[in-house]
Amino acid sequence: MKDVKKYIGLVLIMIMIVSLFAGFYGAPYAGAANDQQKIDVMLVVDASTSMNSSDKQKVANEAMKMFVDMTSEQGDKIGVMAYTDQIVREKALLKIEGPEDKGELKRFIDQVARGPYTDIAVGVAESVKVLERSGEPDHSPMIVLLADGNNSLPKERTQEQSDKELQAAVSQAKAAGIPIYTIGLNADGKLNKQVLQGLSDDTGGKAFVTSSADDLPRILSEIFADQLKLKVIPLTALTGNGQFQEVTVSIPNGNVIEGNISIISGKPVEVKLVDPAGKERPVPSDGVLYSTSNAYSLIKLLKPEQGDWKLQVKGASKDKIDINLVFNYDLQLAVKPVAGPFKKGGKVDIEAQLESNGQALGDPDLYKGMTSKLVVTDIDAGTTTELPMTNGGDLFSGVFEIPESRNYELVVRVEDNSFFRESEPLQINAGGGAAKPSSTPPATSGQVPASEKEGLNWPLVIGGLALLILLAVAAWYALALVKRNNKGFYGQFIIEIHDEDTGERTSPQYKKLSGFKGKLKLHQLLQLAPEFAETDKIVFRPGKDSVFILNQSGCLIEKSGRAFDAAKGKELKNNDRIKISLQAVHKSIILDYIN
Repeated sequence: MKDVKKYIGLVLIMIMIVSLFAGFYGAPYAGAANDQQKIDVMLVVDASTSMNSSDKQKVANEAMKMFVDMTSEQGDKIGVMAYTDQIVREKALLKIEGPEDKGELKRFIDQVARGPYTDIAVGVAESVKVLERSGEPDHSPMIVLLADGNNSLPKERTQEQSDKELQAAVSQAKAAGIPIYTIGLNADGKLNKQVLQGLSDDTGGKAFVTSSADDLPRILSEIFADQLKLKVIPLTALTGNGQFQEVTVSIPNGNVIEGNISIISGKPVEVKLVDPAGKERPVPSDGVLYSTSNAYSLIKLLKPEQGDWKLQVKGASKDKIDINLVFNYDLQLAVKPVAGPFKKGGKVDIEAQLESNGQALGDPDLYKGMTSKLVVTDIDAGTTTELPMTNGGDLFSGVFEIPESRNYELVVRVEDNSFFRESEPLQINAGGGAAKPSSTPPATSGQVPASEKEGLNWPLVIGGLALLILLAVAAWYALALVKRNNKGFYGQFIIEIHDEDTGERTSPQYKKLSGFKGKLKLHQLLQLAPEFAETDKIVFRPGKDSVFILNQSGCLIEKSGRAFDAAKGKELKNNDRIKISLQAVHKSIILDYIN
């Protein structure tokens, strides 16, 4: 442990030195934060006979086919793998060049048969290897695993061997930056949530549970949103009446690459589409793709015209029809470089623009309706604040006034109702933990500098001492910061969401906290669902066998029927239960803490 701290300290010292020079000579260019628009994905499915009960309706197949349909029409790479206690069928990563490639993948999915055993380690380990071996270097890799989380091993294989291989595969995925998204199939109520949740938590993915194809649009949309920095837009829910009913699909700007409209219904539907000019567009036709399956219909608009499209849907009488929309954008966010040196009380002008393929975009229609904020992290104090920025119609601007002689990290975040983007962080060194460079007084005319009299270069000596002090203080600050930001959470939350209008409640969701460190937002636990955006200001920090909750939102929090004032932070201990009443929607969240 001491050696680890030693090396961490050395690395952080080097970072602090680089930050110091950045403070003197200006921060580097801050561009898009890993905005990969293409993905390499392995769709991995448990093909054991136990799935006959945990996935009676073959929801896994429908999910994989819908995922294939939602991916980009060109450029993404998709592979499919079915496993029992061995790999029984595998489709190598296929680069999508058109509808024919997607059709080939979906036919392969429908041919997957089931076998007697299952070993989740086999499927995960092999899919990680495929992505590392065949993935594109400029694509974002990911795994979507559909399983019930249970093993059924042959006699020659022990659970200990499987667990060891699974842990090794998870470590490999984490090191390679491959998140694992899990969809737990629970038709028979025997889902092993803990295993699937652990896979997602350990690799930076997310875990979902379903027993019905009805949940697929929400689940798959959230996976896309998480990977490509998008948002799910729920459109109007309909009840079929045997007639065409109209829904407006608004295309906000010309930078939409694709618009995915998913339609879920119990029975087949008919659809019509009218473009913003009022012209009916055949479905399918040029620029309008249409996919159907047993569980869904999906319309994909390629480079759609800006404006209001009209979708007309005709469903069977009393049939529930859910419609969701997910866009894909060719947009990044870049911040203009800022010049130092920086000091307490100084003002730093921040400007950011949206870019496409490295070219700045100044279209007012694109910026219309977007909000922006500057997220400021005081690295020395370990605190974060948010400052509003101004949308100028072609750029976002704001001013950061340096409050203290410390180190800061600035990130610009912009969003509208369909996507969000974050910039690369700007480092601002305003003297946090760093001694100011010493300057030697100029020599008086006619005098010989002392350094020349004694044969020593005193400015160099003084500068060296100052650097040593800088390194010592920087190391102290850095190690303290690492300790604070790496403090882990204990226990888990059990979350239920209540609809106050209907009285309905969701099944309990178990959220293990061991994968989080330093700080956790409730919105993260709710999978960043736009409906619960206000919970982004409800923050948890780890305590000693407890957690502390800080409520900076307008939500009412109650404990034992009484208002629970967490504006300045409150401790939650084992078996504490709180109720959080949301303001934007008429719903509440019941949260139990167990350690």
